[in-house]
This record gives sequence, C-alpha cells and structure tokens, in this order.
Amino acid sequence: MIARLALVLVLGSAALAAQSNDPPSRVFDSAHDATIALDAMLTDIARADVVFVGEEHESANTHRLELMILHGIAERRKDAIVALEMFERDVQEPLDHFSMGHTSEEDFLAASRPWSNYATDYKPLVDFAISKDWPVIASNVPRRFASEVAKTGIDVLKTKSPDEQKWFAHDLQCPIDDEYFKRFADAMGDHPAAPGSDEASIAASRASLERTYFAQCLKDETMGESVAQAYATGAIGGASPIVVHFNGAFHSDFKLGTAARAARRLPGKRIVVVTVLPVDHLDQIAPNENERRRGDYLVYTTKH
Repeated sequence: MIARLALVLVLGSAALAAQSNDPPSRVFDSAHDATIALDAMLTDIARADVVFVGEEHESANTHRLELMILHGIAERRKDAIVALEMFERDVQEPLDHFSMGHTSEEDFLAASRPWSNYATDYKPLVDFAISKDWPVIASNVPRRFASEVAKTGIDVLKTKSPDEQKWFAHDLQCPIDDEYFKRFADAMGDHPAAPGSDEASIAASRASLERTYFAQCLKDETMGESVAQAYATGAIGGASPIVVHFNGAFHSDFKLGTAARAARRLPGKRIVVVTVLPVDHLDQIAPNENERRRGDYLVYTTKH
C-alpha cells in the first residue's frame, strides 16, 4: 500500500513537471480535414469504446505523447483498460501480480520478456495505468507461435495442445486477397517476379510471403481478440470501459490489421484509430487523401 501511494505521488509530480516540457505536436482530424487542439482530440476519443494508438517504436516523442493521451483520458473518465502489443498473452499472470502489488518489478520483468526499450518507453504507461487501478492487458501472441507459422505455415497451429491454444486467437481469418495483404506485401518489398524467373522460384517466393503474412495475421487476430475480450470483461455489470491499445502503426493504420480484427468482434462499438507520426518539421502539415485514411486522428510530432 505504501509502495502504491509512493507511485501515485511520483507520477503526480512527474505529470506536473512534464506540462512545461510537452513534446511538440500537431493534431489532424481526418474526418474534418482540419488541424485541431490536442484537448479536442482527447475529449472525442475519451467517448470511444476502443482506441488504437499506432506508433513508431523508437520515437521518444511518440512515447511521451502516448502518456499524455492516457493522462487526457484519465481526466475525462475513470473506467479505462490499457492493452499493449509489447507483452504477450502468456505473461498476463506476472503482469497481474505486479499490477496488484503482489510481486516486485524486478521479478515481473524477469518473467515477462519486456522489450529492450521498456524502461524508457512503456514503463511509464504501465505505471500510470497501475496508479489509476486500470487493468493492463498483455495482448500479443507469444512470439514462438508466430515464428513457427512464418517458418512452416499456419496449419502448425492445429498441432498445438489445448493449453497452448489459449495463447492465440480462435476464428482466424487471414485472406490473401484484401487491402491489408496488399499493403503488407508492399511493405515487405514484394514485387512481380523478374522476367525469366522459373515457376519454382516464383512459387517459393509467394509461399514465403504468405507464411510471413499469416504470422502477421496471427498477431493481429490475437491482439484483436484480446482487445474484444478485455472490453467484454470490463463491460460486465453494465459498465462501458474504454480500451486503449498501443501497437506499431502498421497494425492499426487504415483501420486494418488489429483494428479490423477487433471491430469484427465488437460490432456496433466505436473504434478510433490514432496514428502518431514523427516528422522533420511541423510547420507544413498537409496530409493528402490517402494519408488521412491512416487514422481518425494523425498526431504529428518531431523526430528529435
């Protein structure tokens, strides 16, 4: 209890200190084709059922803005759930024990395979959620399953035991003829085969691309299911929580990937995508029509 109070006091002091050192940003409202105040965006997204915050993982200003987003939501409502791509489902138990103050941070980190930039970039999000008594959800599939799919194909999941199957999504839907697959193939540098390529080489290249995509889809489906389950659990008893999910931008850009998988499982719920975009300069922000499709809100910040 004393440790929890100390954490609250530290976070409160840090929030006050940060107000004069907020990262520079410009918020673009895609629906209205207009630049708006950050507070206006926060007021709107706080009314959503699910918010996906897409990031570039190595951007320091992006992570500072993510913490500001959580602060803004906390000022507007109390019932939030924080979910993160950066933790995998099979470490939910140590994450829960740490959140409840039953184990030390050292033991939690030893058991949870945190990303290398956890201390600087994701610890502030987890600590803030804990200070508000918000649940923290490890949403991603354990990487060993995604790696197996990338190497051998999605059918390998059929060989998993019932205990293993709880770590990845059911009802996997991974079409290879939709916009998301095309965007994934483009991002992976997939190009038509060069003239003269033999059929075996073409087929092998295509099969490799599809296996890699199925691994990506497994992550999206699992994170989407995790978000939907978190919302459903939080809604027990008639409450209406907001789930805030942090992930790499590709997983939620254009409301595809994880965002689409969550939407399929949460019909009728309002899902908002916020994409944070580090740029060199903020003085000439004018996203074109395709760029505006990336998110309901585009939050630009400087790279350094």
